[in-house]
Amino acid sequence: MLIDLFMKRATVAALDDIGELYRLVTFEGSGLRDIAWVPGAQIQFPMAGSVLAVRTYTPIEWNAQAGRLVILAYLHGLGPGSAWFSGLVPGQQCDLYGPRKSIDARALPGALAVFGDETSIGLGYTLARQDPQKVVSLYLEIGDVVSAERVIADLGIENVTLFAKREDEAHLVQMEEMLAPLVNRGTSFVLTGKAGTIQRQRQALRKLGVSSNRIATKAFWATGKQGLD
Repeated sequence: MLIDLFMKRATVAALDDIGELYRLVTFEGSGLRDIAWVPGAQIQFPMAGSVLAVRTYTPIEWNAQAGRLVILAYLHGLGPGSAWFSGLVPGQQCDLYGPRKSIDARALPGALAVFGDETSIGLGYTLARQDPQKVVSLYLEIGDVVSAERVIADLGIENVTLFAKREDEAHLVQMEEMLAPLVNRGTSFVLTGKAGTIQRQRQALRKLGVSSNRIATKAFWATGKQGLD
């Protein structure tokens, strides 16, 4: 099949559970060597042996010389991707596609503000490491704040503000209150996570007069939908 030409074989080299909700997974393979990966680019894993049913993840590291990449998986327990990552064991072989273009923050001017949720922690980590001279801050809506604080501490991510999720979505108002001061400092924005939240934040930025060249967006999930990519 033509699709096989784009498939890479990898082996689970290491697993590191950070609490019950997050898992660091290291994949290794010769097909992961000599790959031009830009931090923020994504890869896809086929689910249940199907090349059509895939789930998309953002590596937090990719060592093209060693043929090694690392994924931070959020184990929310609500879909096939979460179940697949939960069931991985060392030595297990799997297939993946990519990398494919997603968020490329290199052209965004000034400091970066990454808005998102649990699914955005890995992206925030890799963007913060991309350019040590660029200030990167994270603003995340989180269900289990204690678990998120643990993974953030373990990864050594700095400049993180967490907003505990509320059913009435009052926390989103608190997040939006952070936008104007950031805009006034010339910050660029990376909006990720839930599609509905991204739409709301982007509208708020437009009202503040932020130009499109200072905004990058990528929805990782949407209520009632599976596999946005």
